[in-house]
Amino acid sequence: MTDFDLASVPLFSKLPEKDLARLSEGVTDVSLERGEALFAEGDEADMAYVITEGELEILKESAGRSVRIAVSQPGDVVGEMAMLTGEARNAGARAITAVRLIAIPRACLDDVLSTSVDANRALFAVFITRWREQESRVRQSERMAQIGVLTAGLAHEMNNPAAAVTSGSQGLSQGLENLTDLALRLPHDVVLPSPSHAGQPLSSMRRADVEEAVAQTLQTMGVSDAWRLASDLAGSGFTAGDLSGVDGDHAVDVISFVAATASLRSLLAEVTEGSRRLSELVAALKSYSFLDQAPVQQVNLAQGIEDTLLILRSKTRGIAITTEYADDLPAIVAYGSQLNQVWTNLIDNAVDALHDAGLADGQITIRAFPQGENVVIEIENEGPPIPEEVIDRIFEAFYTTKEPGRGTGLGLDTAYRIVVTQHRGSLTVSSGQDATVFRVTLPTTQAALPD
Repeated sequence: MTDFDLASVPLFSKLPEKDLARLSEGVTDVSLERGEALFAEGDEADMAYVITEGELEILKESAGRSVRIAVSQPGDVVGEMAMLTGEARNAGARAITAVRLIAIPRACLDDVLSTSVDANRALFAVFITRWREQESRVRQSERMAQIGVLTAGLAHEMNNPAAAVTSGSQGLSQGLENLTDLALRLPHDVVLPSPSHAGQPLSSMRRADVEEAVAQTLQTMGVSDAWRLASDLAGSGFTAGDLSGVDGDHAVDVISFVAATASLRSLLAEVTEGSRRLSELVAALKSYSFLDQAPVQQVNLAQGIEDTLLILRSKTRGIAITTEYADDLPAIVAYGSQLNQVWTNLIDNAVDALHDAGLADGQITIRAFPQGENVVIEIENEGPPIPEEVIDRIFEAFYTTKEPGRGTGLGLDTAYRIVVTQHRGSLTVSSGQDATVFRVTLPTTQAALPD
């Protein structure tokens, strides 16, 4: 029992006096120091709390960090939603200042709600408002977290080609100076050897044999640093036979010049490949986001899926991904960037399922094919089946089987909303012993889109 007047709390202000009296009989006082947790995300919910003094922050774990989604002040009720649904707490609460609260046991609130229609009406209106506010905040946090994941993946993918371009460009500058110095030493009438296997890739074993033979030939000719030069020469297609006939009087200068030229070609190839890779990633990102395009446009589904796979490549590394696109797959009128969010969430979910099952080298198969006036996209992953109690709720907002911090339960809900609400399609899941398949069905025409 407490002296605090529950009628001053907006949540309970419209309750009849008899209901307030019954509710007050079972409550107790609680005190928290600054920084002390009231409860954590994932805890069992057996109490609701009314703040009488101080402030609490409501925290949601998202992408490995705690996100403040609300600040509760005197008169606010916290923890009641999870208590009423009987589920684990979907957010935590921590004291910002010293806090005093009154704790309302589940049994007390259940008793009032089971016998009072007025209490049900008053609480229902408040719960709906708070649910919408929390959902909006967490959805925004989820979008920002997804952007962070994509950005991190792109940064990882861009790092190697960017480093190759930087290193290669620095090497080219020094290499050109060396080549110029070497060219000045050569007589005008010298004959340079030509590679007999230029442009022909060699296996690792064959390449090693060629390098060894070239190095031995260079050592016989008195060339210093023969083993280092042999790598560049073999990589440019030279064999020991190509070099054995070099003029003995100028052999060292000729070999050094040819090796320097080969090294420059190798550096130029690295810069070219790095630049191509960077351009590919930038083009994929622009295509993925439908930058500078109208919200609704003709969408190439296969291209959207390929762009998504490219951006997620760092996360899918080690997983075998097979794509099967029908030759007659039509472009559809759709919200392109929104659909790419769907592919991102579904592929990300499939990767997590494989990792959770210990199948880091598992298989994901993506199919796209026309079906009447629709197109169908299937994303299938190997692994154990989804339990029935999970599959029935898999598209439900905030529902997740992952531990706190690994998922907010909004990825599949977001995909469902985009497919069903925005595109008037369907998103279903089937799961058996060998595989789980998410199936997206989309109309091909703009007439099917909502206004």
